[in-house]
Amino acid sequence: MSQPVAIADRKHNIVSAVDQLAVKLVSTSHQIHDKPEIGNEEFFASETLTTLLAANGFSIERGVAGHETSFVARKHSGKEGPVIGYLAEYDALPGLGHACGHNIIGTASCGAAIALSSVLDETGGEVVVFGTPAEEGGPNGSAKGSFVKAGLFEGVDACMMVHPFNRTTQTGKTLAVDPLDFEFKGRSAHAAASPEDGINALDGVIQLFNGINALRQHVTDDVRIHGIITHGGDAPNIVPDYAKARFYIRAATREACNEVTKKVKAIAEGSALATGTKLNVIKIQNEVDHFQLNRRFDKVFQRSIESLGEYFDDTERKGLGSSDAGNVSRVVPTIHPYIKIGPESLVVHTNEFRDAAKSTEGDRALVIGAKALALTGYELLTDKQLLEGIWEEFSSGNKDGKTAKSGLSFFV
Repeated sequence: MSQPVAIADRKHNIVSAVDQLAVKLVSTSHQIHDKPEIGNEEFFASETLTTLLAANGFSIERGVAGHETSFVARKHSGKEGPVIGYLAEYDALPGLGHACGHNIIGTASCGAAIALSSVLDETGGEVVVFGTPAEEGGPNGSAKGSFVKAGLFEGVDACMMVHPFNRTTQTGKTLAVDPLDFEFKGRSAHAAASPEDGINALDGVIQLFNGINALRQHVTDDVRIHGIITHGGDAPNIVPDYAKARFYIRAATREACNEVTKKVKAIAEGSALATGTKLNVIKIQNEVDHFQLNRRFDKVFQRSIESLGEYFDDTERKGLGSSDAGNVSRVVPTIHPYIKIGPESLVVHTNEFRDAAKSTEGDRALVIGAKALALTGYELLTDKQLLEGIWEEFSSGNKDGKTAKSGLSFFV
């Protein structure tokens, strides 16, 4: 069935807007790729993206939710309508650069927002870009968790982003994760001359590892507990008075992760008791929630990107990681689909993926991804029934009642 002329014209205008921006978008992506910055240090990337948005009529608020390199960019039509959010990531991996393609993610979201804003005078509503640092974690990492806690998604009707990958596909399941440091404090002594005077902090860490290894027999298949010793002492002839381990505790849901974390903390407490050490458990960054899938929303993106000639593989993605977009998905309908930037053998967080994120195929994916995100946003701006259906699925899956207040009242 053919679309009404006005709708077809607006969609054409949205696609044309991205085409007109394409050279600038590719240049922006390459600039960010060439100057990788780790989480909460993305000063160049943040400035580059906000400059692009400001030049296209967006108002910018910087340094929100306790993150110096974060931003929220808004463009309002002045008329009632849905509020459509785009999630921008732009941090790099330590030592690997943009081996997760965040140069593409942040730029595609900004390009989509600019293109969609070009029809706001006709559709009404508002477009918002959430510049969220440190998706890869680290100290005060996973900024989307901070944004959720600060209530920045209140009144937003839907959020989306697109992630580079080895195929174009729908949002995948992710694991909740608790990143924790376990710090043990003891008492130093000469390890040969007077070991009886010492309290070995490293023994506390070793007992923690042993206890966690025993726990692995009694957890479900989705649970992942992996850690490293970040400090184990200074010299073999000194009883270590300080030792520390860092663990990521993951499970299929936030609720399950909470239970496993409780058990790991109990093991740590027992390790301290057994070794006579003092324990300090440190939350190094925001906890990350599992992704609440919304297949109705995913289907809108699928239709949008297929209309651009992209092949969409709707089979389940193999492998489970974590993303702080999961935190957003628990308070507002959110999608995190993937777009192909290389062969199916391509693996994220590798040198090969980093190179693909600044390649001809990566640039093509950036432009098509921006178009598909913008077209998806247009569908939500203009189709009351569609957006209500997405919220119905969201509400039915959100069993704990954790939700931001949407702007759906404008449809009443």
